[in-house]
Amino acid sequence: LFRSRRAQKSNAIGPFHYRSPVLFLLKKQEMSPDDAHASSTRSAAFWCCFYGAGIIGTLLVYGLLQEGIMTVKYDGELFKYSVFLVMCNRLAAVVFAITMALVRREPLMNEAPLWKYLLVSLSNVYASSCQYEALKYVSFAVQMLGKSFKMMPVMIWGMIIARKRYGARDWAVALAVTLGCTEFLMTGPTKSKVDSGNSFHGFVLLGGFLALDGLTSTLQEKLFKEHRTTRNNQMLYINGLSACVSLLTLITTGHLAPAVAFSVAHPAFLADATILSASAVASQFFIYSQIKEFGALAFAATMNVRQVVSIMVSYAKYQNAITGLQIFGLAIVFLALFYKSTAAMMDAPRKDEKLPLVSKDAQVDQLPVEPAQPQPVDAQQSNKDA
Repeated sequence: LFRSRRAQKSNAIGPFHYRSPVLFLLKKQEMSPDDAHASSTRSAAFWCCFYGAGIIGTLLVYGLLQEGIMTVKYDGELFKYSVFLVMCNRLAAVVFAITMALVRREPLMNEAPLWKYLLVSLSNVYASSCQYEALKYVSFAVQMLGKSFKMMPVMIWGMIIARKRYGARDWAVALAVTLGCTEFLMTGPTKSKVDSGNSFHGFVLLGGFLALDGLTSTLQEKLFKEHRTTRNNQMLYINGLSACVSLLTLITTGHLAPAVAFSVAHPAFLADATILSASAVASQFFIYSQIKEFGALAFAATMNVRQVVSIMVSYAKYQNAITGLQIFGLAIVFLALFYKSTAAMMDAPRKDEKLPLVSKDAQVDQLPVEPAQPQPVDAQQSNKDA
């Protein structure tokens, strides 16, 4: 049925191909062009908000469970094997990728050399492991703010290495974000409840996560450009090889048997791990769809909201301590990020970031598994880094 309506693909809003309601109303009710445009705009706004709510909701569940699994004891015992969680998440993503590839009748053979997929998988696995392990030593809020803290260093390196230029607004926003993050870190508790005596270790792990996560996105973007891999093919092989890397790591470190035994002994943990994997996979669907249909700026604004919501809910649920000055620091960070997103969206329509990354008529999806870490050349590209 979907294939029979190939000619109507360009009129679809969202990831599903269906008969455009705007065309239907024009035929049945002889809607004027202005009314049709207004209806199409409302429909697009609905889908953008729908994808945004999906991203925020699924990543909120993912973040809360991530923090809970690594910091809350199950029957008096703390879970210690973060690579096991990575393996579970990757296996769930493999199932999702195979299902989507079969539904869309895409080839299952690898579209890029396996060694290139393996490089992405290695950085992906150990980036995720650092992210989980960091929660043992620093709070969830610190982990979230760390992703924004790197704006200033990225801009400085961009000037030194790539001779890039940035406007006054870029520097003002980056300075505000850096100062807000610094104030948050220096004016209140930042340690995890699990190991409050070794927060430096947590910052080292957080730095490892940011470095490896940036490498992962860069390698993925290169795969799309060089081999025109589809989204599902890349998801299938990167996550499949990531699961193999995780399994090999568990075996060589001797953590596989203890992790399985912990899962069997604590059904509550197994339920949390299952929901964690499901929410991670579901978030990818919403992320892909919003970036594809509405562009990177809409996604950047959504992620700013997600950071605020996740930190607030984390403090409420796990009753972490926070000072008034830390709240002020958070406000500086997020006001700066929201201003940057809003200002970028109000810029001239010629900016690429206001357009979908992939045309609705494109025959090949070319979206990365994670939004690519930017190497900003102007205001909008530096906003993606935020």
